[in-house]
Parts: sequence; structure tokens; C-alpha cells
Amino acid sequence: MTADGRAEAHDLMVVGRLVAAQGLRGELRVLPLSDFPERFTRAGRRWLRRPGAAARPVELRGGRILPGKELFVVRLEGIDSREGAEALVGEELLVRADDRPRLAAGEFHLLDLVGLEVRLLESGAAVGTVTNLLHAGNDLLEVAIGERRVLIPFVRPIVPEVHLEQGWIGITPPPGLLEL
Repeated sequence: MTADGRAEAHDLMVVGRLVAAQGLRGELRVLPLSDFPERFTRAGRRWLRRPGAAARPVELRGGRILPGKELFVVRLEGIDSREGAEALVGEELLVRADDRPRLAAGEFHLLDLVGLEVRLLESGAAVGTVTNLLHAGNDLLEVAIGERRVLIPFVRPIVPEVHLEQGWIGITPPPGLLEL
């Protein structure tokens, strides 16, 4: 962390993406990339980052879940118009990497899955690497298999094992899933 409040990239982690303006008074819709709603509802310091640029601090004034959607609506200090909100669409919302809620034994942060090797449990063969996590009803793991990207539902019957310490997850895909 620098003296002016700017954070080094390795000090931060992405928890959401600003996807649209909401209304006329500067609110923004956020696609959450975190299972902790307080990151979008509790006021305090956050950071914004446009892809390829440095993160800059911003104050979250508050937020709420958007009923019927898997989105949050947030208010950021200094953003009071639709035009101001629209200028931020596409940016990432970040928190300090050390601002992670404590987890119970056997739990993990979903963002920790990115970069893990994906193995078939039946044979132990490596099939790819988790490159992203998408929220679409159920969480989906985007897995790079060679040049292709395959979406794998992150549900226990398909992804029954996660071994963070060893750097891999085990899958039991239904027939045809990896060929899509």
C-alpha cells in the first residue's frame, strides 16, 4: 500500500465487476465475484480498476441486492449522475487481499480456484486449468483445455474434490461435457 492510499496490484483481489448504471443518480449494478454480500453492502474503502490500468481508491457509500437478480446495486462517493456511473461500467471492484472473511475447516474462497489444475478423478489425468469463475445461477468454472475454454458447473456431483494446498481439483464430468 502506498502513502496516498493506492494499493499495489498484489495487495488487492477482485470481488465484482461494474456491469451497468442503475437509475439516474449514479448507482451502479455489480456482478459479484464473491460469496460475501457485505463487500457490496457495507460502506468503506474499495478500489476500482479498468483492465490494464492501476487500481485507485473509492469509498463505497452503501449497497443492496437487486431483487430477483444475482446483482448488487452500489453507491460510490463522488458518483452522482447516470453519466458518471456509465463511465465506470466495465471496471473491476476490488478489496484488500488480506480482507478475507475467516472460513471454517474445509471451506475455501471461490477465487482461490483460479489457476488450479483440473484432473479426472477416475484416472487422475490432468485435463486443464481453471482460468475464471463465472456466476450464472450456479457457479461455473472456466477451464482451459488446450486452446479451448470449457464451462464446468461447480456442483458437488461434478466437482467433488478441491485440494487447494496441492493445487488441483478433481472432476467427474458427465459424458460429453469436456467435448463441448
